[in-house]
Amino acid sequence: MLTLTALWLSACAVVPQAESMAPRTEDRVNLKRYQGTWYELARLPMFFQRNCAQSEAHYALKDDGNIAVTNRCRTPEGKWEEATGTASPQVEGKTDKLWVVFDNWFSRLLPGVAKGNYWVLYVSDDYKLALVGNPNRKYLWLLSRTAHVDETTRSELVMKAQQQGYDTTRLIWRAEDSTIAKSAQ
Repeated sequence: MLTLTALWLSACAVVPQAESMAPRTEDRVNLKRYQGTWYELARLPMFFQRNCAQSEAHYALKDDGNIAVTNRCRTPEGKWEEATGTASPQVEGKTDKLWVVFDNWFSRLLPGVAKGNYWVLYVSDDYKLALVGNPNRKYLWLLSRTAHVDETTRSELVMKAQQQGYDTTRLIWRAEDSTIAKSAQ
């Protein structure tokens, strides 16, 4: 038993510092500027995105300060699937860490439990690029106001994610339009 405990403790000791601490978020996110359409360039996906070839998110600031969320997923067959929900600040007055709750059977079954961490890790000064993840680094989204960016921009976003301790070797990149089935368009 003592040997097992020693092995476990030594395994814990080799965790890189970047991964043992929570990711850094933007201090303040201007939600008025953040609202609108974002295209997913790449992701470390959540389960519900397993069949997505292309994804986009639409955010709209609500009168109560929360954000209406509409996520769209396009399958390789060209079919669009959609999920709606609400994002709200985890801490009042802080806009970099949000809870997202989607309107689905799971959130109705377990209200208050079925919510996702949405941490804004980076947003460019012009609000054209963003990096969003969750604190355990299991999920990550590289976002842009356009569906395509140049290779330099892609590399910069990947580097920012790596610096935060995310495994970018597992990123799933947005499928090119030419790979989506034409019959469903």
